[in-house]
Amino acid sequence: MNREAKLFIISGPSGVGKTTIAQKLFQEVEGLVGSISCTTRERRGAERDGIDYRFISSGKFQDLIKEGAFLEWAGILESLYGTLRDDIEAQIAAGNDVLLCIDVQGAAQVLKEKPDTVAIFIMPPNIEELRIRLLNRGESEGEIERRIDLAKKEIERVSHYHRVVYNDVLHKAVDLVKSIVYAERQKMV
Repeated sequence: MNREAKLFIISGPSGVGKTTIAQKLFQEVEGLVGSISCTTRERRGAERDGIDYRFISSGKFQDLIKEGAFLEWAGILESLYGTLRDDIEAQIAAGNDVLLCIDVQGAAQVLKEKPDTVAIFIMPPNIEELRIRLLNRGESEGEIERRIDLAKKEIERVSHYHRVVYNDVLHKAVDLVKSIVYAERQKMV
């Protein structure tokens, strides 16, 4: 029996481990793919254009907004991030489940347009642990405080999600998200 491909979202505060969880899922769950988000921010470390993100100018990003090219987009701190609609629709049409690793603003946009999307919030064990993770990422004190303030606001939106997964132990969080994906695949339409 053929099933319809599904769209999944994982989101949560910066530093909570969304990207790490998503990367592990892409390795371990057959038929689950991601998308490459567009961003106006500068590259960090070893990030590669077209692989980690599509790094584009603010002008190009604004043009894509006007064209309606984004399924979702958001301004986070001083940068813009967005998911191209055509990328997602092509993967769904090919029968692949798609996992978007996006922020809370973007998740709200996707859920409004595609209410059958399965939204999973990745929760930090606590704010102090989140602060330590951001510090270990090399963020400045000022940047950490801005991200912590934003995280508190994002956590207030958790009731808009279908599932919450605490990322206190990475392999457990990955297993929980994986089990959600497998369970959703078994649902009858």
